[in-house]
Amino acid sequence: MSNSVVAKRYALALFELSQQHGQTGSIQEEMKELVSAFRDNKDLGELLDSPRLSSTKKKELIASIFKGANPLVLNALYVFLDTKRMDEAQNVFEEFLALADNAAGIAEAKVYSTRPLTEQETNALSATFAKKIGKHSLRIENIIDPSLIGGVRLQIGNQIYDSSLSAKLEKLQRSLIGS
Repeated sequence: MSNSVVAKRYALALFELSQQHGQTGSIQEEMKELVSAFRDNKDLGELLDSPRLSSTKKKELIASIFKGANPLVLNALYVFLDTKRMDEAQNVFEEFLALADNAAGIAEAKVYSTRPLTEQETNALSATFAKKIGKHSLRIENIIDPSLIGGVRLQIGNQIYDSSLSAKLEKLQRSLIGS
């Protein structure tokens, strides 16, 4: 997530508009696609930010590339062009997704484990830890880390819950050495 004040303002405005029109869910899905499109195609952002193309050509390009996109999303892209803020587009998309997740009571979490978690384990972690942070559920990204030896380490924002075997061994080692 960005620290850009401009991105946060644009994202909040777009989020409020999407709520007013009852389209938050569909726009959220389009934002996920846009994040991927801009991340995977660096040339797209550079092309839309290039001074060599006129604003009209850029708008035509956006209309053809994102044909079928929600009008609110297209209008947001046009506003980025008009205000020369295309470089903030990716940040706006990510901020919008964070706002939508927060409104829905969903938090992002990273779970480090020695093996891929089953769906049942993922659901149990989501249910348990979502309550601890006051959310409805967690969107979990499972990261394999063999150095944990066993157990899991869960990171939600800046909070870390570590029940890994390696952490327990380190704690035991500190207590034995300190004695």
